[in-house]
Amino acid sequence: MAELMYWEAIRRAHDEEMTNDPLVIAMGEDIGVAGGTYKATQGLYDKYGPERVIDTPISENGFTGLGIGASFIGVRPVIEIMSVNFAWLAMDQIFNSAAKVRYMSGGQLESPVVIRSPGGTAHQLGAQHSARMEKVFMGIAGLRVVTPSTPKQAYGLLKSAIRCNDPVFINEHELMYNMKGEVPDEEFFLPLEGSEVVRQGKDVTLFGYNISVHWCKQAADVLAKQGIDCEVIDLYSLSPLDREGIKTSVSKTHRAVIVEEAEAPVGVGSEVMAIINEECFFELDAAPVRVSAVNVPIPYNHTLEKAVIPTAKDVVDAVLKMFGKA
Repeated sequence: MAELMYWEAIRRAHDEEMTNDPLVIAMGEDIGVAGGTYKATQGLYDKYGPERVIDTPISENGFTGLGIGASFIGVRPVIEIMSVNFAWLAMDQIFNSAAKVRYMSGGQLESPVVIRSPGGTAHQLGAQHSARMEKVFMGIAGLRVVTPSTPKQAYGLLKSAIRCNDPVFINEHELMYNMKGEVPDEEFFLPLEGSEVVRQGKDVTLFGYNISVHWCKQAADVLAKQGIDCEVIDLYSLSPLDREGIKTSVSKTHRAVIVEEAEAPVGVGSEVMAIINEECFFELDAAPVRVSAVNVPIPYNHTLEKAVIPTAKDVVDAVLKMFGKA
């Protein structure tokens, strides 16, 4: 095992896949000479050159469309959109081209493209740089969506995404790039479908993804001291969601709390609750609960920013209320 930062794990996966296949390229703003805003492509420009590590203009719709078009003829682009907030500018290409081309061509064309983009609320970046767009992408038919919560996942999911013949959107979190974690020395791949049981428990299931998994783990530690045994599930695949994994856990614990950094309306929590109602309604001992952000644009003021984003304490409070201990 090697202990790597989140960004180092991404860079390692990039490097190995570019070595493995000359048709794997990287594209994005400042990913070449500068090595990427979050260092995830550091050193690749010097190793592979400007034809395979391409610094693009500030034109998300343009370079995303260029990469998607290249994927139609067999190239495997890894496109970095510097901030998920800017992905709105590329939505036409992602939604109407990459996600639909196989269906609309009767299987004659594929789009093996990977789009990586950091999102989430960092520190005082303002409303226009603090988007949580995963719920938008997971609603696009034909697009896979994954969101790593650890360096190990960041490595294994990127490796699998690059070799997948479907378009894959990888939702990373800006606050996690310097997070350290163990990554096996040998090459490995994580499936692009499923979920991970992070902690076994019997009283209530805490569902999270990317940064909210860590809030769930912190809350589980606190609740264990109060006699509540939490199971923590990492929903690292958002599209497709792991229906069977969700059903299995809730059927075991009979309670569910879904934790997300994004606002609640039309979100990941809503979809998980729908799956619970469809798959295991009669297993429930209490109504499922969502812990999510206040439904407002993210304030720039740091005190207000903290006030609208959920924390591990909010998860603890939600569980205690569920058990009548608030």
